[in-house]
Amino acid sequence: MINQYLEIVVRSISVYFFMILALRLFGKKQLSQLNTADVILILLISNSVQNAMVGENTSLTGGIVAALALFVINFSFKKIMQHSKLIKNFIQDKPEILIHNGHLFFRTLTRIGITDDELKEAMREHGVEFYKDVKLAMFEIDGSISIISGNTNLKQTHHKRKIHKTLRNVNT
Repeated sequence: MINQYLEIVVRSISVYFFMILALRLFGKKQLSQLNTADVILILLISNSVQNAMVGENTSLTGGIVAALALFVINFSFKKIMQHSKLIKNFIQDKPEILIHNGHLFFRTLTRIGITDDELKEAMREHGVEFYKDVKLAMFEIDGSISIISGNTNLKQTHHKRKIHKTLRNVNT
């Protein structure tokens, strides 16, 4: 009986690391805001990996063991990331400069997939109308766009980017 639950733990940890790797490869930045297709994808993924984690054991105990294994490995992985720059750099992207002193970084915008409309929306939410008024715009690791203007009278807010593609990036 212990072997059955140990197998669930090993399966759950394997699925966890597969999902970390898959989300890293397909992009984790796009979990900042999910659209309908993203939610459907997450639901389908969770359903598809359920059997891989618990196998034929559909008992309450089997489900709790799988969930507990996921919580423990997630907690442990976050602690490891705090102490290992190599792992943290692999899993977590660095913030990206989008605008500096009114100058747009078109290659970065294109690579990340931020549209002109999304950038302008973030600027409006920060009370900035023109690119030339942006001192610094950053695409943060959580998928948000932070904007600092040269105008100290403007209210600085936190903008969450709306995503229109499938999952790219995730912060664990």
